[in-house]
Amino acid sequence: MALLVMKFGGTSVGNPAAIAALAAIVQQQRHAWDQVAVVVSAMSGVTDLLIKGAQTAAAGDAETFVAITAQLREKHLNTLAELAGHTTDTLDVGSAIEHLLNDFELLCRSVLVLGEVTPRALDAIAGLGERMSARLVAAALRAGQLDATAIDASEVVVTTNDFGNAVPIYPHTRERIRERLLPLLSHGTVPVITGFIGATTNGALTTLGRGGSDYSGAIFGAALDADEVAIYTDVDGVMTTDPRMARDAKIIAMLSYSEMAELAYFGAKVLHPRTIRPVVERGIPLRIRNTFNADHCGTLVVRDVEPDGRFVKAVTSIKHMSLITVEGRGMIGVPGVAARTFGAVASVGANVLMISQASSEQSICFIVPSNTAAAVVDALEDHLRQEIDRRDIDRINPRDGVVIVTAVGAGMRDTPGVASQVFSALAKQHVNVVAIAQGSSECAISVVVREADADTAVRAIHQLTL
Repeated sequence: MALLVMKFGGTSVGNPAAIAALAAIVQQQRHAWDQVAVVVSAMSGVTDLLIKGAQTAAAGDAETFVAITAQLREKHLNTLAELAGHTTDTLDVGSAIEHLLNDFELLCRSVLVLGEVTPRALDAIAGLGERMSARLVAAALRAGQLDATAIDASEVVVTTNDFGNAVPIYPHTRERIRERLLPLLSHGTVPVITGFIGATTNGALTTLGRGGSDYSGAIFGAALDADEVAIYTDVDGVMTTDPRMARDAKIIAMLSYSEMAELAYFGAKVLHPRTIRPVVERGIPLRIRNTFNADHCGTLVVRDVEPDGRFVKAVTSIKHMSLITVEGRGMIGVPGVAARTFGAVASVGANVLMISQASSEQSICFIVPSNTAAAVVDALEDHLRQEIDRRDIDRINPRDGVVIVTAVGAGMRDTPGVASQVFSALAKQHVNVVAIAQGSSECAISVVVREADADTAVRAIHQLTL
């Protein structure tokens, strides 16, 4: 039995027209595949409204969350009526949505009384959007004569208790998913599953963090041993670069897992980096498609891709970065300095996106988001105080206004001189490279440039993809 797991993002369930387009795609794919499962995000903007209601309640505002409840009620019930009419089924779905909105208001009133919103409470509130949209989509599919049922992922996705950024626990999650969904699929039912959410072993609701709905699609695909996972969004697939930077950017027909992982990590907005892991582990193809251009075949991501003569396939950039340099002649040959450096960075929860160190060991430089740079420098000065006082470390130097530009392509592994071509392309456009790094996978080269040079650097390297 061939199984397709489809995940639809917020824009794909943003309004009645979008959900109608989604339903038509599911109908079409249901004829093409033996079995289909659907994972959905919340309607566009809903999660932000839910979080706003919780945060304003914590600040003592007793009115905003009530107004948001009314706004969400109108949005969801009007969408339900437009998609599925007025039937016994829609009355039941409407009642379920009302119940979820009552839960939202009750939770916000509790937050109001306490004067704070805990991470656990915020997760319970933030996941309500998916729980409402899954019921809407299932009702729309039933109105189109498909047997469909809404499934709360909290019933089957067992996670850690890291509220706001929970991680699924395997193999418990796999067992639960298969036990709950395989009987439905074998009877021809289309499960419509909430993305983004799960629950702890004690039943406390959790969310999977940024990109959680895409991650959910891959989790369900892997657990069900799907033949393909399709991520539906509002673009035709992965592009060679941001088309706002280069007008000649085009869709990439096929990528390897390693290429997609690098692109996702270094700024491509189509997928969150965590999405790749579950499908990689099971060797499941992943396809990125456009809900609003369903005939386009999109980008297929697989384990290995045949060489096509291009050693650079795509270029990404991450802006609003800062370069932190720790340097000193006393660092040479001293063990543990790097460990203490990054221990300091970790102590303030900053994310390190790139690291470069000279072989002389007298300097380490790394990139962090600019909004964390000041905290990182303070932590470094605190953790490395002894080395600074002994003059083993001469200075800790932050440099704001830099951008990471990354060239990605598996063909780099077997092609001599790729780095020289990248740097030649930058030199021709008079772009100065501040720092360089290449991962051990050898399918990405990252350079750090001034923010003023970022777009020029992207366009220069992008010429190598054509």
